[in-house]
Amino acid sequence: MTLIETLIEKAKKQPMRVALPECEADKTLLAARRVKDEGIGIPVLVNDPAVIRETAARAGVSIDDMEIVDVTDEAFRDTVIAKYMEYPADKRQLSEKGAKRKMKNTMYYAMIMEAAGLVDCTFCGHVNTTGDVLMTAMQAIGMQDGVDVPSIFALTEIPGFEGSEGNLLALADCGLNPDPKADDLASIAIATCDNVHALMGWDIRCAFLSFSTLGSGTSDSVDKINEAIRITKERRPDLKVEGEFQLDTAVLPAVAAKKVKTESEVAGKANVLIFPDLNAANIGIKMIQIFAKGKGYGHTLSGFNKPVADSSRGSSVEEIVGDIAMLIIAAQN
Repeated sequence: MTLIETLIEKAKKQPMRVALPECEADKTLLAARRVKDEGIGIPVLVNDPAVIRETAARAGVSIDDMEIVDVTDEAFRDTVIAKYMEYPADKRQLSEKGAKRKMKNTMYYAMIMEAAGLVDCTFCGHVNTTGDVLMTAMQAIGMQDGVDVPSIFALTEIPGFEGSEGNLLALADCGLNPDPKADDLASIAIATCDNVHALMGWDIRCAFLSFSTLGSGTSDSVDKINEAIRITKERRPDLKVEGEFQLDTAVLPAVAAKKVKTESEVAGKANVLIFPDLNAANIGIKMIQIFAKGKGYGHTLSGFNKPVADSSRGSSVEEIVGDIAMLIIAAQN
């Protein structure tokens, strides 16, 4: 069974309500149809019914058995806002008046519904930009405790690799933070560890990567990484977080035995890798994909108080279905 097949089966065990606001896109309704038919989740279409019907006709999709939230229904909108006002004030940036104004945008409408507890997660991003998705989630849902910045992790499947989780590794941050500061790296690590544990059920062992292993090299970046490790342990002493490690030290037991002379819960058996910056992360995941013929999955945003996905605008319907399955598993937890 492939990784995506495994994730879909996990999602099916407890289907969750997923808001889909980008109903002007054919791919939204095509993916929603598959999610509904295969029992992966419960799609909730959040848009003007006229737009949804037009898209459904164009895409050749039946929506007769799908739940539709009519964003033009002012009475229901006011009901949603009333429930949203019960959401913790420190987690949202929107007042009652601000929420009413923002809900003219279907993505805000969906995430405000999520914060209000009317849906379990929100999938978007193949129409809206990443910046718009992030801004909406920050204002409507807010960040989880101990996390300052959002991030994206990739769950990679690497042919021929034999690590602590078979051929799987989680990498972060793979898409949002070009040059994270120490406290940003700590936030990335905390959110990634929590999300990967929720998704995969792993005993998380997180390694901060560098060109240096435990002081073998010196630079400002090494200092930043060690400060990030200190902050992570201070905020979340329950997490198994170590470094700085070179990649081979992090994932190969034989190398770790030579380079790490103290007892370690992470060295040689890390399953979550935190890159020092986006340059390294982007190069790393593309090397896995190009040279190892590996695969990388995941558009679920880490760090928000409730699950949100930022899909790629180039995603296929099949990829969207897989990403929705990952989002649903996050919502289950």
